[in-house]
Amino acid sequence: MIDRLVINGRIHTLNPAQPLVSALAFSRDRIVAAGDDDTIRALAGPRTAIDNLDGRPVFPGLTDAHIHWEGVAHSLRQIDVFEVPTKQDALDRVAARARTVAPGDWLTGRGWTQDFWPDHVFPTAADLDAVAPDNPVYLGAKSGHAAWVNSKALRIAGITATTPNPPGASIQRDASGSPTGILLESPAMHLVWDCVPAFTPDQTADMMAEAQALAWQAGLTGLHDYDDPSCMIALQVLRERGELGLRVVKNINDPWIEHAHELGIRQGFGDHWLRIGGLKIFADGALGPRTALMIEPYAGEPDNTGIAVTDKEDIYDLVSRASAAGLPSTIHAIGDRAVHDVLDVFETVRQEEAERGISRAARRHRIEHVQLIHPDDAHRLGKLGIIASMQPIHATSDWEMAERNWGERARYSYNWQLQREAGAVLAFGSDAPVEPFEPLKGFYAAITRRRPDGSPGPEGWYPEGRLDMDTTLRGFTQGPAYAAGMEHDLGTLAPGFLADLVVLDRDLYAIEPDAILKTAVLGTMIGGAWVFRAFE
Repeated sequence: MIDRLVINGRIHTLNPAQPLVSALAFSRDRIVAAGDDDTIRALAGPRTAIDNLDGRPVFPGLTDAHIHWEGVAHSLRQIDVFEVPTKQDALDRVAARARTVAPGDWLTGRGWTQDFWPDHVFPTAADLDAVAPDNPVYLGAKSGHAAWVNSKALRIAGITATTPNPPGASIQRDASGSPTGILLESPAMHLVWDCVPAFTPDQTADMMAEAQALAWQAGLTGLHDYDDPSCMIALQVLRERGELGLRVVKNINDPWIEHAHELGIRQGFGDHWLRIGGLKIFADGALGPRTALMIEPYAGEPDNTGIAVTDKEDIYDLVSRASAAGLPSTIHAIGDRAVHDVLDVFETVRQEEAERGISRAARRHRIEHVQLIHPDDAHRLGKLGIIASMQPIHATSDWEMAERNWGERARYSYNWQLQREAGAVLAFGSDAPVEPFEPLKGFYAAITRRRPDGSPGPEGWYPEGRLDMDTTLRGFTQGPAYAAGMEHDLGTLAPGFLADLVVLDRDLYAIEPDAILKTAVLGTMIGGAWVFRAFE
């Protein structure tokens, strides 16, 4: 039975056998035929729904290959200090929220970065004390690798001058040794965050439902998540309600991997709506707080080479054991030392896999971000069959920080073209809520290497790193599908594939790059059903 047809479209299938068609036929949640209008119309039955696209362009549904979905959902309720231009702007927003809550209630928010402020100086607890003396405050940095808290929050967490730095993290201190209010990397951040009352799974699911509607409007049909088990719980609550409307690949952060091993969970456990991806590890920090692990020190900081969040030996042990247990690994690595060390680990594990007769396709390991790579390592992802999971919008957001902190090394940063030429599969995402999750903003960054305001210039930042539209589109469709082991289900509009697609108001293959940001999503279909539709 044919349930639905879409006809009179300009449908880019990414199927080399039929790259451009005008119509598709769906049965239940899959495509059963693709071709011209007359051929597809002939398949219609008396109950078949027919949607006339009036020539509108269609593409495979877009997937965000790196997102923190629980963080996105929670951000809908938090104080928005995303990329505020000054510290005072952040403080004004905290003060405004403080006036609406009772003394003692927690104030949380995220998105600040001192690198966007005129003096580039980290803020302090005293700054927050002045505007919210009666409430504990926790503000996550844009990078997700630092937090700014006030004195009340420090007291609640029991952080004093004598509190030792947790392994793989740092409590920033002043000249006298007292905490300044800046916590660097997750183990230090959690000293305070774990004191914040948690949302219930039902509350988080409610927020996810709101965020999901926004994702559909942006053209997203799937995502690969990197948050903690509380995210998985809320996703399952949403699924139980019959409200989960995105295809989610859930990765397992290393503190919980032993539980997965004990249960015998392998990659792909689940179904087309919610499935297990792989083991997630943090090798280092981030550029914003200057905790990304470097071979050479940061410019102007001769004693700072960043933070190894997880030691190389521990990364190897985790990856080797996960591979033997049926799980690939996906490792956050931003600095060139972190990327180098992770590649060393993968090289050793690839040898182990070959000895066990495990193919590379059976263990689709990934490096998340690959923000800075040493030129001697540039070819190694492709050589080892490691997926380059990158976020194009990071480059245009971070280019000034990269030049200030990495100098000439920045030439080898955020370089997805370099990885493509070396043969690595590209899987693109946003890292939301670090950046907005609208994929068309990522398209623009990948193709132009410019910000929307045109900076740093017409040719973009290190223009040799620019991609063409086709490669970029595949990075948001077929790359994530391959990374998830779903390349026969997603990323292509062809018979047998899931009926996930997006309708736009202009053809991405036919427009100038500057028009990408003006492009509107008119419809999003998942499993043969419209979840968002803004056309007749």
